[in-house]
Order: sequence, then structure tokens, then C-alpha cells
Amino acid sequence: MRKVRLSARWTALLVALAALGGLHTTLQADSRQTVQAPRFEVDPLWPRPMPNHWILGSVIGVGVDSRDHVFIIHRGDSTLNQRTESTAKGAVDECCSSAPPIVEFDPQGNFVRAWGGPGAGYEWPSSNHGITLDDKDNVWIGGNGANDSHILKFTRDGKFLAQIGTPGKAANSNDSTHFGRVAKISFDTKAGEAFVSDGYGNRRVAVLDMGTGKLKRYWGAYGNKPDDARTPPYDPSAPLIQQFRNPVHCAEPTSDGLVYVCDRPNDRIQVFRKDGSFVKEVRVAPNTRGDGSVWDIAFSRDAAQKYLYLADGKNERVYVMDRQSLEILTWFGDGGRQPGQFFAVHSIATDSKGNIYTTETYEGKRLQKFSYKGIGAVKRGSQGPVWPAR
Repeated sequence: MRKVRLSARWTALLVALAALGGLHTTLQADSRQTVQAPRFEVDPLWPRPMPNHWILGSVIGVGVDSRDHVFIIHRGDSTLNQRTESTAKGAVDECCSSAPPIVEFDPQGNFVRAWGGPGAGYEWPSSNHGITLDDKDNVWIGGNGANDSHILKFTRDGKFLAQIGTPGKAANSNDSTHFGRVAKISFDTKAGEAFVSDGYGNRRVAVLDMGTGKLKRYWGAYGNKPDDARTPPYDPSAPLIQQFRNPVHCAEPTSDGLVYVCDRPNDRIQVFRKDGSFVKEVRVAPNTRGDGSVWDIAFSRDAAQKYLYLADGKNERVYVMDRQSLEILTWFGDGGRQPGQFFAVHSIATDSKGNIYTTETYEGKRLQKFSYKGIGAVKRGSQGPVWPAR
């Protein structure tokens, strides 16, 4: 009888150990489905409504200043669906009108001011594109209209400072005096240099002196001399071409001496040293045709800029990547119009608290905030819309 009892106890112990072993296997399997990465939640109440019945057209750029004020630039009436209301019976239509091109919000999402458009001493782009603030909180914009071969610089409250380049010039990726439909300007403030993604007409990264606007150097894909010769349509199965395609959509310098370039229709990020020498590249969603997958880049605000955030307006998501390895850790978003979803997510920026701001073009016409919730376990692959926890 005693032997039987011992046998039963050993059997129970072995069953328990097997169960623990099974649990261990399950936990290991679960851990492979998650990754440590920045966590975000969409803030569905940010920003707050604007005054004057103002609405936004296609929002084509976003930037953050030293006070964490958020600036956007949009295209207004030219991208709004106009309504014609009958006034035969005295009808009054109070809604809506386009806000001025540049709108500023404080960190709480309150409207601060709006300005921009044609003025004395400069030529406003026919199709404004991109907005970035330098270390003095000056506002720089480009333009991707047919005649937009220049850059404009203003104070944060809209005072005109400089026009760099001459409007109305033909695209030429090797020209030293004007640009070719600039997508965006970014800065290495320690070196006093502006990095121009040039852009929709040209096929280069151009580096300017921030003070004088003088061109210092430029390069094309792989550090090659830019070539404006016509290229065949993008084919995911074909060898990668040796030039950028239009548009070159961003050129973002980092604190460790690199520049990350959005070669949007080629579905790739190319990494360079700041002298234009090629380092490496990665393809992102390489089967994406048309608009491409690599639209805009922002970096996490830690000293090492450990994470890279990539806006993919064709596939309607934001990738969270390890900046050094260029590994995609996770992504969030989905196609749609609800908070946390996207319709052509076009531009992306971060503030000093680590929050992410995105804008949407085409029919998106929106600015969204994704609140930073620290580093933690998140799902590998798609998280879908990152709604606040209930």
C-alpha cells in the first residue's frame, strides 16, 4: 500500500512538472510575439477646435518648436470640397472657411495663431510643402508646385526673413542656385546646416548654410552624382536603381553624424554620413507601388535617438524601428477616419516629451497626437489603432 501511495505522489509530481514545462513553453511562445518598444495612445481630444469656423485642407507638414508648440501647414481652399449654398430664400451659411496656411497649437492643443500666404518681399509657393522649425524657432517651408524652386523662412509669428532660390526655374539636380520642388528642410544646428529633400523635381539631398542659404554640397542615391534621366516605373522584383525617384521626401540628420533619407517611391530608407557618403539602406514594404511606403521620418527624443518613426501614407501606418539596425519592431494605425486611423499619413514629428504628431494629406486633412506611454511590451507587427486603455 505504501508503494502505491508513493507511486501516486510521484505521478502527481511528474504531472505538475509537465504542466510547468508546458507553461514555460507557452510563456516563451508569447514572448516571441511581443517586443520592448515605445508605447503610444492616440489622444482623440487633441487638438481642440479652431476659431472662426476654420477647417483644414490637406495637411502637408508638421513641426515642433522649443516650447513644444506644434505647427502645421496645409493647402486650404485648393484641397477643400467647396459647397454652393442657395441664398434665394435668404439662407445663411456660417460654415466653413479655410484656416490660413500655417496654424500653431500649444501643448494642450489650444489654438495659438494662424498666418501665411502671399506677402510683401517673397513669393508664396503655389503648393506649399513641409514645415520645420530651427533652433531659433524660425519656420522654414518648401513647395512642390510646378514653379516652386525656392525656400521661405519666417519667424514663428510670421515675419518674413528670407527667400532662398528663385521661383519659376526648371528642375535641375546639379544646379547651385535654385531647387526643384522642395519637400522638406531639416537641420544640423551644431554645424549650422540645413538638409533639403529636393525633391519633387530634383533627385537629391542638398545641404545649405543656415545663415546665408548658400549651397555647400549635394548628392543622389548611394552618394552618386544626381541624374535627372527618366527612369522606368518602380518594379519590386527589379534590381534597385542607382538614383532617387521623385519625390525625395525627407533628409533627417542625427546627433551621431548620419542622415536618413526617404526615397519614397523606391520604398527604401538610405543612410548616409553628413558628407554624402553612403552607409546602408533598408527596404520597407517593398511591394508598395504608386505613392510608395517611405513618406517621412522622426526620431525618439532620447540622447541616442534610439528609435525611428516612419510614416507610411500608402499603407496607413507608422512603423517603430530600431534606428541603428533599421529593424521594424512594431507598427500602429489602420486605414480609416477614426482617431488612431489614417488616410494618407504624410508627415511626422516628435516633441520633447516623446509624443508623436502626424498629419494627413489628400482626403485625410487632419492633425493627430499620439501620447508617449514609455517603453514596454508591445505586439510585434500590427497593433492596429492605439486607442486609450479603458
